Amino acid sequence: MATVLEVKDLCKTYVINKRQNNVLKNVNFSVEEGEMLAVMGPSGSGKSTLLYAVSGMDAATGGTVLFDGRDITKLKSKELAALRLDEMGFIFQQMYMMKNLTILDNIVLPAMESKKTSETKKEKIKRGEELMRKLDIIEVADNDINEVSGGQLQRACICRSMINRPKVLFADEPTGALNRNASNEVMEELVKLNEEGTTVMMVTHDAKVAARCSRVLYIVDGNIRGEYRSPAGAEMPEKDRERRLNNWLLELGW
Repeated sequence: MATVLEVKDLCKTYVINKRQNNVLKNVNFSVEEGEMLAVMGPSGSGKSTLLYAVSGMDAATGGTVLFDGRDITKLKSKELAALRLDEMGFIFQQMYMMKNLTILDNIVLPAMESKKTSETKKEKIKRGEELMRKLDIIEVADNDINEVSGGQLQRACICRSMINRPKVLFADEPTGALNRNASNEVMEELVKLNEEGTTVMMVTHDAKVAARCSRVLYIVDGNIRGEYRSPAGAEMPEKDRERRLNNWLLELGW
């Protein structure tokens, strides 16, 4: 299986009041095509900073990040913006959407901005509607963003993240603002997308969410301290998967 993301000696340093804060320290890992990877760690460990650095949302201080063979740390801002638009999808804990647009218009907006394909506007809208049907929210296509539930809005954010058929979907606490039922629904959709071939890298504090992933990285003080691989196959009950992951996390001081 091809490597879609390769991170080598990644460092990120912030200078605050003339003091250096080394948030990431020589981080190394890779993500294979079709993988579903979770990043966990205590608050302030650098997990969200890691996600932003490897996706080009934040500039690295040192090291290399190879995305589909291209070192994004060497790209100019316009090249990086085009790469994020066309080849990456993003889901955040806070469900940012344009208030003056309908749910469907928000979903297809990245497709309208992209020059990745020669599709017509009508074709892009049709694709947005197909994604909404797939995630069972087509009935809210014409609603404003304040007229839907949190779970529906996050599923709409997943649709938007997938509209340009990204190589990797990056998610920062995608279930963090949801209740347990909505969280389960959103995770079901992410797992389905992954099973269909979408590569997913997510940050989460929820072991129940991470247990659905094929691999977990545990980060502390800007260093990866451990790596966990979920048991192969779907025959193991979800509760057993979660228990095994929790035991591993406890061994690392979670």
